[in-house]
Amino acid sequence: MEVILKEDVPTLGSRGDVVKVADGYGRNYLLPRKLAIEATHSNRAVIEQMKQAALRRAARDKAEAEAQAKLFDTVTLSFTRKAGEKDQLFGSVTSSDIAAALDAKGFNIDRRKIHLDEPLKHIGEFKVPIRLYKGVDAAVKVLVDKEPSAPEGEE
Repeated sequence: MEVILKEDVPTLGSRGDVVKVADGYGRNYLLPRKLAIEATHSNRAVIEQMKQAALRRAARDKAEAEAQAKLFDTVTLSFTRKAGEKDQLFGSVTSSDIAAALDAKGFNIDRRKIHLDEPLKHIGEFKVPIRLYKGVDAAVKVLVDKEPSAPEGEE
């Protein structure tokens, strides 16, 4: 039985692929779960149109991401945090903090697109990578400064 995959199926193929599967696998698993449709002539035409639309959408999204990546070259985010000796922060600057600061500057970036290996726990200047789209990465400059401490006796 030949089917056209509507979703990515591990070990079988990706969306839009025409694959040959066992009749039982197709009838009892793929078709009821709407992971695939039968590979008839009319369904092939519909899937081809869907592929073309997806390619156009992907090209538009990638162009928007590349334009946004150029804007990140000029963006600098500053954070002030309490720090102890050796410039170790008492808290940290996380991807959520960076996403909130970017949102305040007008960039709507999901925190999961911000790739920090671990939260920033030291004072300094950091380049934080952001994955905007598949194959389009940008970096934003993050400055972490020490919060000025109150002089002794004024507390």
